Amino acid sequence: MAWYRQFDWLLIICWVLLFTAGLVAIYSATLGPVSQFLPDYIQKNFLNQVAWIGISIIALVAIQFTSPRTFQQISYALYIICIILAIATVIWGTEAGGAKRWLVIGGLRFQISEMLKLATILAVANYLTSRRDISTEHIGSALVAVVLMLIPSIIIILQNDTGTALILLAIIPVMLFWSGLPYGISLFLISPAIIAYFTVINWKLGVLATLVLSIAIFFIQKWPWLTSSAFIAGILVVIGVQVALYQVLKPHQQARIEAFVNPALDPQGAGWNVLQAKTAIGSGGLWGKGFLEGTQTQLRFLPEQWTDFIFPVIAEEFGFIGAGFLLLVFAVLLLRLLNIAGEHRHPFAQLVIVGVTMTFFAHLVINLGSAMGLFPVIGLPLPFVSYGGSAFLSYSIMLAICLNFDFYKREFSIYS
Repeated sequence: MAWYRQFDWLLIICWVLLFTAGLVAIYSATLGPVSQFLPDYIQKNFLNQVAWIGISIIALVAIQFTSPRTFQQISYALYIICIILAIATVIWGTEAGGAKRWLVIGGLRFQISEMLKLATILAVANYLTSRRDISTEHIGSALVAVVLMLIPSIIIILQNDTGTALILLAIIPVMLFWSGLPYGISLFLISPAIIAYFTVINWKLGVLATLVLSIAIFFIQKWPWLTSSAFIAGILVVIGVQVALYQVLKPHQQARIEAFVNPALDPQGAGWNVLQAKTAIGSGGLWGKGFLEGTQTQLRFLPEQWTDFIFPVIAEEFGFIGAGFLLLVFAVLLLRLLNIAGEHRHPFAQLVIVGVTMTFFAHLVINLGSAMGLFPVIGLPLPFVSYGGSAFLSYSIMLAICLNFDFYKREFSIYS
């Protein structure tokens, strides 16, 4: 069979459509009619993104000439290197937007946490593959995998980059579940996030969520000790969130939480971002106002409209049709990745693809949720669409590795 017929062109088409939509939105957000009011470095973001796309294309092609076994062989080394660089970022990193995310090397800025996501997925997938099956008799192996995820999460939290840390934490239960972790324990792992979400809205909702999840875990697993553990952990999460909201979080983080609960409380301050984003999305109507015609975008009411709030730009200028098409492309991309994971016979490849899929999905949900007021604004980009060189390159490398596993799935499966 010719090599080009083995290549998954559907994923490539989705990738091209997404970064094309991103380029159109970035152009509108940075080089519109009133761009003279923006700093020079922002006006150059469109050209910078084009350059990063070119670099990513080269990386994607190069990865297709790499043996799939290589990614398993280098996984632990890459994980350790990225951990060291992440620690270096905490100490010597450049701060922007309240977070120390960037490390300057040779005059170039790198967001190490983006590559750390991939390194962690590879390392955890390699470890879980060596254990083959994380069943009820091998809970210890699951705990080791959790620790491998927690280490980079803690380091990233020290960088004050809560959003990226949440992405890593979201990957844990999915990869463990794919490895054979029982349903009840998998639900137990994700229950703190669900309880924390409702607790942020109201502590009574957090307690109610704790009760509901504890009962659900009991009916799924029927282990009294797991049910009681889930209930105790849930109550601790409720207490911990309350303490964090009023004693631990910094003022700007508290303001984001308050704006999430009720943005109208401070419409000119903390609630401004969400209110303007929702206005932009709603004003687009069915067909949108037209390219470079969005008032919220062109008059710069939207904050960070080339990164965190790029979806409202698309929704305002291209309407429900444009935004819906974008989400359809994302859905096709995610479903195709899951299909590739299900068809592959090598457990390492399966776990990596599942981890990558969950990374994209979590970014998508949190980014859109932040723009629509469903989640607090925590500064996560929309994969392949938002401006950001390090992020775009890391996402493209993740996708390229998935393409590599699919292309060589027959050869790779021989080594299972």
